[in-house]
Amino acid sequence: MKGLQYIDADGKPAVWADHKKRMWLWGLFVPTALFYSIGIMWLLGLGDTPLKYLAPVFWWIGPILLYVLLPIIDVALGDDGENAPDEVMEALEHSTYYKWLTIAFFPCHIASLIAMCYFLTAHDLTWLGGVYGHGGGLGIVSQIGVMLSLGVVTGIGINTAHELGHKKENDERWIAKITLAPAMYGHFYIEHNRGHHVRVATPEDPASGRFGETFWEFLPRSVWGSLRSSWELEKTRLHRLGKSPWTMKNDLLNAWLMTVVLFGVLTAVFGWYVLPFLIVQGIFGFSLLESVNYLEHYGLLRQKTASGRYERCAPKHSWNSDRLTTNVFLYHLQRHSDHHANPTRRYQTLRSFEESPILPAGYAALIPLTYFPYGWRKLMDHRVLEHYDGDITKVNIHPRVRDKVLAKYGPAAGAAASEGTSSEGSSAA
Repeated sequence: MKGLQYIDADGKPAVWADHKKRMWLWGLFVPTALFYSIGIMWLLGLGDTPLKYLAPVFWWIGPILLYVLLPIIDVALGDDGENAPDEVMEALEHSTYYKWLTIAFFPCHIASLIAMCYFLTAHDLTWLGGVYGHGGGLGIVSQIGVMLSLGVVTGIGINTAHELGHKKENDERWIAKITLAPAMYGHFYIEHNRGHHVRVATPEDPASGRFGETFWEFLPRSVWGSLRSSWELEKTRLHRLGKSPWTMKNDLLNAWLMTVVLFGVLTAVFGWYVLPFLIVQGIFGFSLLESVNYLEHYGLLRQKTASGRYERCAPKHSWNSDRLTTNVFLYHLQRHSDHHANPTRRYQTLRSFEESPILPAGYAALIPLTYFPYGWRKLMDHRVLEHYDGDITKVNIHPRVRDKVLAKYGPAAGAAASEGTSSEGSSAA
């Protein structure tokens, strides 16, 4: 593999090659997975064997990938473990290969969206053979599978839009907004860049998970809080320009208009039947984004300085992971501390910091766990406390459970436990 030449710290010529360079192509597997599934179903239907009855399972390729295959592969392949040398950063940053991989996600996503609408409304799938050889369309279970599979594409598409939306080039920023359209989440383009990155790891940030807060509490708080914040941010920006917020120059309104136009065109072509499926796949897609938001900063808190301001965002304010599989499929999103330190830096140059708090697994394995509050807290609460050396007062605590948490983990509880231990020791003596 051809690498980048540079002069190392000893003044000697060296070559560095991105060992993931071809692996990054796997980032396009998810938005095209539905088409691979169709090919597999067609092959299963070639012969009149019991295998043809397995074909409908592949309509569920998205959830199978997300909740089963990727977590298993993530654990099996382990950590990435490689940062690019500082000397090649500039050349790596300007490589167009990486840029076009993210841009290519968009047409693949739209193709899958159109394919979903076709299969939901097709009345004759005889050409697929197998169990569809008798004619007719998909049953409701298969339709739900197609919808959720597209929702997985849409959720990962938000991450691709996240990568593009941080860039300075207008073409990438516009593609980011269009890529958010299937998720009905155009406001993310505003709130993430100008809201979350400013307020991250503080109680004021709707997209930072709080200690003791379940994902199901976080989800509506983050969705509504982000919507409200994005509107206020755009309203303030336009007010400074002497404009009303009710204009197409409002990035919130023109982003939402893209969703209306996209869903409107698909509904006009395929009929009203596809509209509820489009809406539900969008909701499922942005819920996947929010599960990642929840875990990225869970319980972490920027402390206030003597001036009353929050300290600068640092590597210690983001949970990180360096699992190879999720790194590839989510464009290094797990190297989250470096992203917050350098928001415009392209994914291929993001680094893993040793001083960052590290998650016990990759995002792929942890997303399903966020749905189960007991399991999540069992896994993460003690890690948050360890990160702050047991000082619960430094943690971003959810208000609903603040008194209970302080009673359990606060200084008074610790003193009582120590006193109890001392008393037992005295009695024993």
